[in-house]
Amino acid sequence: MSAVVAQTLHVFGLRSHVANNIFYFDEQIIIFPSGNHCVKYNVDQKWQKFIPGSDKSQGMLALSISPNRRYLAISETVQEKPAITIYELSSIPCRKRKVLNNFDFQVQKFISMAFSPDSKYLLAQTSPPESNLVYWLWEKQKVMAIVRIDTQNNPVYQVSFSPQDNTQVCVTGNGMFKLLRFTEGTLKQTNFQRGEPQNYLAHTWVADDKIVVGTDTGKLFLFESGDQRWETSIMVKEPTHDSKSLDVIQESESLIEFPPVSSPLPSYEQMVATSSHSQLSMPQVFAIAAYSKGFACSAGPGRVLLFEKMEEKDFYRESREIRIPVDPQSNDPSQSDKQDVLCLCFSPSEETLVASTSKNQLYSITMSLTEISKGEPAHFEYLMYPLHSAPITGLATCIRKPLIATCSLDRSIRIWNYETNTLELFKEYQEEAYSISLHPSGHFIVVGFADKLRLMNLLIDDIRSFKEYSIRGCRECSFSNGGHLFAAVNGNVIHVYTTTNLENISSLKGHTGKIRSIVWNADDSKLISGGTDGAVYEWNLSTGKRETECVLKSCSYNCVTVSPDAKIIFAVGSDHTLKEIADSSILREISAFDVTYTTIVISHSGRMMFVGTSVGTIRAMKYPLPLQKEFNEYQAHAGPITKVSRALSPGTQSYTCLPHALFIPSTSQCLFSFLRLSYLFIPHSLNHCLLTMNILFV
Repeated sequence: MSAVVAQTLHVFGLRSHVANNIFYFDEQIIIFPSGNHCVKYNVDQKWQKFIPGSDKSQGMLALSISPNRRYLAISETVQEKPAITIYELSSIPCRKRKVLNNFDFQVQKFISMAFSPDSKYLLAQTSPPESNLVYWLWEKQKVMAIVRIDTQNNPVYQVSFSPQDNTQVCVTGNGMFKLLRFTEGTLKQTNFQRGEPQNYLAHTWVADDKIVVGTDTGKLFLFESGDQRWETSIMVKEPTHDSKSLDVIQESESLIEFPPVSSPLPSYEQMVATSSHSQLSMPQVFAIAAYSKGFACSAGPGRVLLFEKMEEKDFYRESREIRIPVDPQSNDPSQSDKQDVLCLCFSPSEETLVASTSKNQLYSITMSLTEISKGEPAHFEYLMYPLHSAPITGLATCIRKPLIATCSLDRSIRIWNYETNTLELFKEYQEEAYSISLHPSGHFIVVGFADKLRLMNLLIDDIRSFKEYSIRGCRECSFSNGGHLFAAVNGNVIHVYTTTNLENISSLKGHTGKIRSIVWNADDSKLISGGTDGAVYEWNLSTGKRETECVLKSCSYNCVTVSPDAKIIFAVGSDHTLKEIADSSILREISAFDVTYTTIVISHSGRMMFVGTSVGTIRAMKYPLPLQKEFNEYQAHAGPITKVSRALSPGTQSYTCLPHALFIPSTSQCLFSFLRLSYLFIPHSLNHCLLTMNILFV
């Protein structure tokens, strides 16, 4: 049989806590991190291309693009070791130019990077406790100089080169603003800090020897050759009634306040943590970007200020205010703009400003619009579409429409179209949602909320509940293939309902632990379940009794599926194997080779199998299953993949994959897809991203 090959198609998501997470490749194309990829997105034509991260990566930490736009540097942790990979962006597809992973100095991870003006040198800052600044001639993998920036374990946030001088660099962090010059093989500090130390969060060069620096207390400083020339404080302004008018809202999608999640780098959480409680109300300056007239900076939640240089003076004045729009459909519209702007970038022509936020959103604004705002704040628009701002907990597809339904701890339900790669519908609720299933017709969904299970209609511009059931915190629910039934898990019991009269027709009892996975056979006559109690049961729905059972107490099952002819059950769990089960017996156990299989799906033909792993990869296998390592493996995310759902589009087969949705470091909130036989992955926790993938046969 021919091999199964997958190609990445599209991503819905952003890893906002990667340092320097958005920038322009050219006037139309931006680059941002999502899952285990960097995405090249054409803003005009809406296509995406992908720069893959390293195999076995535990997550990207920082990015940097060279001034000539030819190279991209990605800092990662790969198998517990730091690595910097430099890609050549001009080649199609982008190819690896150099990998820096052998170091003769102590390093845990690289948290900030910058290319020199001629793109020949790379500056990289390591995390505490080493806090080394490394100056590389990267093409030859030669360390030109290395110096310890801090001995007090203070976080360092940003390093940069002077825009015209390869030898002049700047480092900012908590209590530090340092200028260094590379000379005679060493990096020597050229400035002396005066005054009270500040928590310097971000900086930018506005001239060859002038730097604007922002702090966690809303202060901006201009330094020239290390000497302070100008200082101002950003004022906290309450939005006026006019500025919060719903007439100016360009998008109705919702974002809510959500606690910051843990991050593998200090860029955001440590910035907040190092500020005192009283300072948290101050407009912290997380991002600054220079342009020809001056600079833009973040100025507290939902707010960006433009500063322009005054003629014949080295001073800057505030010229414009740009706000993230409030959302009229939010449960609390006043909270929808309460997100910090973490990164800012101007397009090469300076016609557009893009911003990324702490809630994993991407915004943009045309600079000409700020000129006609007549004193009122201008407003950002979504760069693409609103994304999930918290872990995605459920995902489903359907047969008759190219739709994906997702639910999240951000209390929203979103309906995506994987043919047009757009967000079609969304609504926010009072309760968190843990599971979702899409009716085969694409007209209904069933959602497990924290308080109840709800059947809901998908309307043109609304998602409306029409039936509720008293099942709290349902973690698994599924419509049957015919759509006439649906099943919902309530702890260790499965409730089966009919969609004709909406009544409970059966309650399947037998599991002694939590049920983790349920799946219908092709003709909906049977339901298969697997749970943490090590039991895999096959239920006859006409009698409500178990037909077969296979119990292995030593294994906690993560996912089960069934062959198209319903003769063989496949199960994966905590014992690092894939099991074939028939007639209550385990026929074969296939090793997972040092990973845990977290999810599994089989193709409609029964000849292909796709398995998600605990390290964020998808394995594409032929069936019957090989005993050796005969599979293609694709690194989709840096966190476990925990759910897969299957759908059909005309003449093709589509799949969707959902990774773990817990708050765990090195995880994501991204949804990816893989072309024609489409896969969607939702990595776990921090990414909140969705990925689709194309399956080919060669």
